[in-house]
Amino acid sequence: MHDQNFKNLILDYPREALAFFAQEETGEDLNHARIIPIRQEQLKDRLGDRFRELDVPLLVEWPNGDREAIVFVLEEETQSNRFSIHRLAHYCLDLAELMETDRVIPVVIFLNAGTRRDSLRLGGDRHSYLEFHYLACDLKRLAASDYKDSSNIIARLNLPNMNYPKQERLQIYLAAQLGLLQMEPNPNKQRKYVDFIDYYADLSEQEMIEYQTYYLNDEGEIMGFAQHFRQEGRQEGHQEGLQEGLQKGRKEECISWAASLLRRKFGIQPVLDPLLMQLQTLPVEKLESLTEVIFDWIDVSDLTEWLKQHG
Repeated sequence: MHDQNFKNLILDYPREALAFFAQEETGEDLNHARIIPIRQEQLKDRLGDRFRELDVPLLVEWPNGDREAIVFVLEEETQSNRFSIHRLAHYCLDLAELMETDRVIPVVIFLNAGTRRDSLRLGGDRHSYLEFHYLACDLKRLAASDYKDSSNIIARLNLPNMNYPKQERLQIYLAAQLGLLQMEPNPNKQRKYVDFIDYYADLSEQEMIEYQTYYLNDEGEIMGFAQHFRQEGRQEGHQEGLQEGLQKGRKEECISWAASLLRRKFGIQPVLDPLLMQLQTLPVEKLESLTEVIFDWIDVSDLTEWLKQHG
């Protein structure tokens, strides 16, 4: 689950991912680079039995010739004690041979702190014949307060994975949500990464109720979400009529909030997706009433029954 989450994240935002996870090696010139994901099917075909599936290899090229091309290997590890430095070293050596380059940088993203090997040395008493280490990004060792206002969407989405006082959980959750809305204009990706934030924030039902209480305005709109969608609505309103634009923005806001609550309540499961699609057909008033009853439900069947009555 975690592997796929981070694979999608890196492939959707490769430039921002390298700038955040591998800042030490990327420098300031990524804006001039071309970033090409290396497909695992290609690697499997050419490496055969030597293929070892890791998360995402990215080829970074500078067409202007400022730097030689580099292959970044990004791997996510949920538990540090399960990390295998030998497996990573094997993979990097095979990839270097395949790509005919020695410019390979391994990057490991650790979700949780723990014991692991930071380097590998093969040799005897007199000489080292192979030395290997990697660039580590320990998310739990990063202070979320340092990234709450970051302009890097990868940093903002990973705020819940960082270190912060327990009493700031809701503020961190809000900062991640607002970062997504401010930096990602695509509604489909917004919904996709609202789920990402929810998954790693892992708020309890009580915390979600507190979030509703403290971060909703008097009209029941999410602060930040409301501002974002109202602005979007106003922009569309210049072309379609102001009232229609505002109404559309309000509906998008309600759908996003309801879907977020439902996924938090029932988890991410296939049976939920077609039901969420039906939210698009509901008027704003019914969407608002839906958010008020979700916490009383026990099973997805409650949502199914509600949609039959109100759809």
